[in-house]
Amino acid sequence: MKQSIAALLLAVLVLLPACGAQPVPEAPWQTACRETGAYLQTQGAPTAGSIGGEWAVIGLSRAGLLSDTAARSYERSVEDYVQQAGSVRLHHAKSTENSRTILGLTAAGCDAANVAGVDLTAGLSDMTFVRAQGLNGPIWALIALDSHNYPTMGDVTREKLIQVILDAQLSNGGWNLSGNDADPDMTAMAIQSLAPYYKENEAVKAAVDKALDVLSELQLATGGFGSWGTENSESCAQVIVALTALGIDPAKDSRFIKNGLTILDALASYYVDGGGFRHIASGDRDGMATEQGYYALAAYYRFINGQTRLYDMSDVTIKANDQPVQPTDPTTPGTPATGDNQPVMLWFGSVLISGAAILLLAQKKKKVR
Repeated sequence: MKQSIAALLLAVLVLLPACGAQPVPEAPWQTACRETGAYLQTQGAPTAGSIGGEWAVIGLSRAGLLSDTAARSYERSVEDYVQQAGSVRLHHAKSTENSRTILGLTAAGCDAANVAGVDLTAGLSDMTFVRAQGLNGPIWALIALDSHNYPTMGDVTREKLIQVILDAQLSNGGWNLSGNDADPDMTAMAIQSLAPYYKENEAVKAAVDKALDVLSELQLATGGFGSWGTENSESCAQVIVALTALGIDPAKDSRFIKNGLTILDALASYYVDGGGFRHIASGDRDGMATEQGYYALAAYYRFINGQTRLYDMSDVTIKANDQPVQPTDPTTPGTPATGDNQPVMLWFGSVLISGAAILLLAQKKKKVR
C-alpha cells in the first residue's frame, strides 16, 4: 500500500511541472502572420489587380484562409477584367498581367486556361511579348506556368525561359532589372522561378548556388535586406519565399543569420499591431508590403509543415469549367483596363518604361509584377 502511494506521489510530482508550465509564447513572426491573416480577411473581397487582388488571394489561399465566397468573388472580378481586355493578353505590353492573374486564379482553385471562355495561358505563348518587360517577363511566366503544370504554347518553352533567366545572371551571381549590381529582390525572384529545376539541371544548380552566396553577402546586420538604397520589408519577403522554395530554413541556415538575427526577425520588425506590414521601418501600414509579408510567412509555414512551396499549387484542386474556350489570336494586343481593374504594377516590377516609373520604383522599391 505504501509503495502504491509513493508511486502515485512520484507520478504527481513528475507531472506537476508539465501541467503548471506556461505555454510557449509565439515568436514575433508568428504573431505577425496570425494577425495579418485575420486583418486581410476583413479587407473585403479581393478583386483583379495587384494590391487587394492576386497577392492577397495567394497569401490567404496558401495559408488555408481563403473562403469560397472570396474565391468566387475574385473569379467573377477576373472574368470582368478579361472581357474588358478583349484578348488573351490582359495588357498590350505587360505579360506579367497574365502571369500574376494565372497565379491568383490557380491559388483560388479556378481554371486559368478557361476564364469566361478565354485561355489566359495562351497570353504567354510569344517569347517576344514575354521578354518585352525585361527579366520580369520570363521569371513570372515560368513561375505561372509551373504553378499547376500548365502547358507551354507557341514559341515559348520552359527551356527557353530558363535559359533567358540564366543568361541574365550578373557576373557576381545576382540578378537586377538594370545595371551591374545584384538586387536582392530580383535575385530572389529569379531563384523562385528556377527552384523547381534546382535538383535536375546542373546549370540551374550552379547559378542558384552562386546567387545564394550573393544574397548572404547582401544581408544586412539587422537580418534584413535593402533594395534601391532602402532597407524594406518586401525584400525580406522575397528572400524568404526564395529560400523556402529551395528547402532552406531561413531561421536556421547560418548563411542567413547576422548578429543572431534572421530574415524572419527582420520581417517581423515591420509588423503593424493589428495586422499588416510597413514598407520601411518609419512608415505606416502599406498594402503591398502587407500582402507580400503575409504570403512570405505563409510560404514559411508551408515549408515547416512539409507542404508544397508557395508557387507549387499542384495541391490545389482546380474547379472544372465546361464553358467552351473561344479561339483567340494570341498576338492580338490587349486593351489596358481602366478604373479599379487597372492593376498597379509596383513591386515585382514591370519594365521601367519611363523616368516616372523609375522614380516610383526607387521610392517604393516595389518591383512588382
